[in-house]
Amino acid sequence: MTKKDEGPKKITEALQKYLAKSGVGEQIEAASVVPEWPTLVGPAIAAVTTPIRVTDKTLIVAVRSSAWMNELKMMEREIVRRLNAGKRRKVVEKIRFQMSDQP
Repeated sequence: MTKKDEGPKKITEALQKYLAKSGVGEQIEAASVVPEWPTLVGPAIAAVTTPIRVTDKTLIVAVRSSAWMNELKMMEREIVRRLNAGKRRKVVEKIRFQMSDQP
């Protein structure tokens, strides 16, 4: 192994430590659920919802109708389980659904 090979490894390790210590890594992992939303919930739900952001382990999701909002509230536990599957830590603990004209 040459010194050139060791450099990037040390930078990677330093970056991983920084991300872990600062909490940025956890925020990045939590934010990753937003683009994954359509895959995790399927096309029917994705068509009437828009994930907005994750704040303090709460995913904010805009919903087109009150009927869908009621249905999604009943499915919240299952959706949260899907969002956290494959993650190193629990990134979403609850979902807050809010009405929106344009999901």
